[in-house]
Amino acid sequence: MAKLYFQYSTMNAGKSTLLLQASYNYRERGMNTYLMTANLDDRAGKGRIGSRIGIEAEATGFDDSTDLFEHLSDVNDKGPLHCIFIDEAQFLTKDQVWQLARVVDDLRIPVMCYGLRVDFRGDLFPGSAALLALADEMREVRTICHCGKKATMVVRQGPEGKALTEGAQVQIGGNETYVSLCRRHWREAVGQ
Repeated sequence: MAKLYFQYSTMNAGKSTLLLQASYNYRERGMNTYLMTANLDDRAGKGRIGSRIGIEAEATGFDDSTDLFEHLSDVNDKGPLHCIFIDEAQFLTKDQVWQLARVVDDLRIPVMCYGLRVDFRGDLFPGSAALLALADEMREVRTICHCGKKATMVVRQGPEGKALTEGAQVQIGGNETYVSLCRRHWREAVGQ
């Protein structure tokens, strides 16, 4: 039975690594997978999913104007897909999450989404909020704060290394920009 999955975490938890490993497992068994990632994040290169540990794969990019149901229906018509993997799922729109739900329900293809749950202000990303509402199964990918507790929040650092509390929700970056923290240390960092 096909399902819509959402695997979420903070930065640097290994979400992309898990996605690439799961896709590899399908392909190793002779099954077709289809990888997609947000065009906004081109740190691994345009149309590529890359992990911090060095594994990468080609993917099809999407932006907020992409009709995912239409696109994935067309791809599936050319050769049956056994699983669809979406990286940077926080950048999906609410409508796109509904389109992915239609892929699961109508095309009966599992869709596995990987992304951040909250931004540096502690607010849900629109795609993550929709996935939390619609996903059939959710799994938290855990990482740790510098204190050893589970990290559930992320801070965006300014040029002097201080936590920022204002700014655009989306700013692409990695370890040079973001630090994953437990809620207590996030509150301390942002002055709450």
